This record gives sequence, structure tokens and C-alpha cells, in this order.
Amino acid sequence: MELGLKDRIALVTGGARDVGAEISRTLAAEGATVAVNYRGSSDQAKGLVEEITASGGRAQAYAADVTDYDAVKSMIDQVVADHGALHILVNNAGLAIQERFVNSSPEQWRQQTDVCHYGIINACHAASQVMIDQADGRIVNIVGDSARVGEANISIKAATGGSAIALTKSIAKELGRFHVRANAVAFGMLETAHANKEWLEANRAKIERQYPLRRMGFPKDVAPTVVFLASDATAWVTGQVVSVSGGYSMAD
Repeated sequence: MELGLKDRIALVTGGARDVGAEISRTLAAEGATVAVNYRGSSDQAKGLVEEITASGGRAQAYAADVTDYDAVKSMIDQVVADHGALHILVNNAGLAIQERFVNSSPEQWRQQTDVCHYGIINACHAASQVMIDQADGRIVNIVGDSARVGEANISIKAATGGSAIALTKSIAKELGRFHVRANAVAFGMLETAHANKEWLEANRAKIERQYPLRRMGFPKDVAPTVVFLASDATAWVTGQVVSVSGGYSMAD
């Protein structure tokens, strides 16, 4: 299937490692030029750009803290100045602090809200006018499936995901007339290079029983759906939440 991503310009927040890196690789493999955003993962971002370039793709690293609106706006302006457009925004940057709600602190709430709530709002707002002006845009917001069904010990992360889903649907209604689409991908627990391996192995059997497919996911399980939603193949899809979670949550 031709996804129509050749010569498209894509920005992936938190795009240097784990899920973000796999999304960046997959976009580049489909022909998009990828702006890989990072905050503290400079070495990983530069290494990923080198990897993509060596494979014949096009990528460039951009540093910005998604919690800082001015920094996000400057980054998007720079991407447009460097490449002439911004067709795809993937809001992947996130933060989850595992803690029982009654034991959590306001500082932990703020840390997660700044990244997962305001980070998405900042990037969507900064990118929207660019996409409106060019009458072409696709936004994909990444959340956890906890945003749809709730989950113990990550209540604030779940809450911010719920807000991201509401934002996705709202801007899909506002921006559709300008040929800008917005969708969300909700994924379950993933095994990544930066996971707590000791905790994971100690709890693997209990975790996997919650998934009808009896396994956790990997970044490669999520990336194709994100790229599909950013492509021409889903030109009549907007305001939707697609769960990629091994069946952890299912629509009524």
C-alpha cells in the first residue's frame, strides 16, 4: 500500500528513544523527512539521525522542552524554515510516575501534567496555524490505554491521557475544514530498552494475564498504526482513538 509520505515533513516529540525512535524510523522508511525532537537524549537523537541517514532516509535532530511553549514554537518555526513545511506532528513525549494516588505529591502531578497535558497542548497549538496556512496536516497524539479505562498507580498519567483524547477530538472538529486531521493512539504496556527489567520480570506473569494476546507490546507494535494515521491512506479518518494494546481495552 502506498502511504503517500514521500516528501512529507514530520515532527516526533520525544522521538529519540523507545517508541518515539521506532515511530521516527518507520516514518523515514516510508519516505518522510523526520524532525527528531529531544530534551535530554542528545546522543540518542544524533545516533538515530545517523542511523536513518545511513539507511537512505532523511532526519534532523531538534532540541526543545515540550513543557515550554516558546521553545516548542521556536522549534516548529525552525523545522518549517529548514524544510519548508510541517505536515505531520506526532506527540509522543510523555512521563509516567508509578505511585498510588493517595501517596502521590503535587510535585509529581505537576511533572506529569506539564509533559503529558501541556506538552501536547503546546505542540498542537504551535503546529496548528502552520497546518491551517498550508491546508494540510495530520496530528497523532500518543496516550496510554489507561486514558480509556483507568489504571491503578498511574492515575495522573491516565488523567492527562484523558485530556489529550478530549483535545484530539476537539481540534479534529475545529481544524477539519482546513484539511487538518487529528487522531490518537492508545497503547498498553510496552517492553522498551529503558524499562525496569527487574520489576518487569518479577511481574510479567501477572501483567500478561491482563492481555488477551498474553504478551506485552513492543515499540514496533505501535509505530505502524501511528504512521498509518499520519498517511494518505487514512484521509477520511479524524477524531478517533485507536487502541493498540493487545486487547487490554476493548470498545463497547
